Amino acid sequence: MKSFGSKPWILPQPVLIIGTYDKDGKPNAMNAAWGGQWDMHEIIISLSSHQTTDNLAVNPEFTVTFATADTLVAADYVGIVSGRNTPDKMMRAGWTIEKAPDVNAPLFKEFPMTLECRVKQKINESASGYYLIAEIVDVLCDEKFLAEDGKPDVEAMNLITYDPVHFNYIRLGAAEGKAFSDGKKLK
Repeated sequence: MKSFGSKPWILPQPVLIIGTYDKDGKPNAMNAAWGGQWDMHEIIISLSSHQTTDNLAVNPEFTVTFATADTLVAADYVGIVSGRNTPDKMMRAGWTIEKAPDVNAPLFKEFPMTLECRVKQKINESASGYYLIAEIVDVLCDEKFLAEDGKPDVEAMNLITYDPVHFNYIRLGAAEGKAFSDGKKLK
């Protein structure tokens, strides 16, 4: 095996779009790859200093959605352009923005599924950023992305993952097996 040393190469990495409002109610979004499930009802996201962290300092509520093949270009854009320097960032992204129903944060209609979240804890907070632990208040899913059982159809969403090795986005594919079931064959 070839050694590459210590790298941030946990795979797959979600492409998370974090939506916040600033102190004046202006929406912002950023792209974050370093995040995941923390507990049954919580997520964790590693954040460096951004307009998003400024916004969370005055309003501890936000949304998290998952980038798709259809939203890739604008999702990448909100990750490479700062809301601190680009006042028309959200207009350029071209997303339809509504207020989320349960938290004071923007909801981006082009995305199939959104988590409404509330800051629970900031770990190792410094001028350069922090680890954000947040409570999932609700999960919203566009009804056109519901499966026959009434739950979100993840395969139909065309979600993408971030490839930190080659700096690509990769579309997730079809289901390959059944969790908590297929392994029973080896019992």
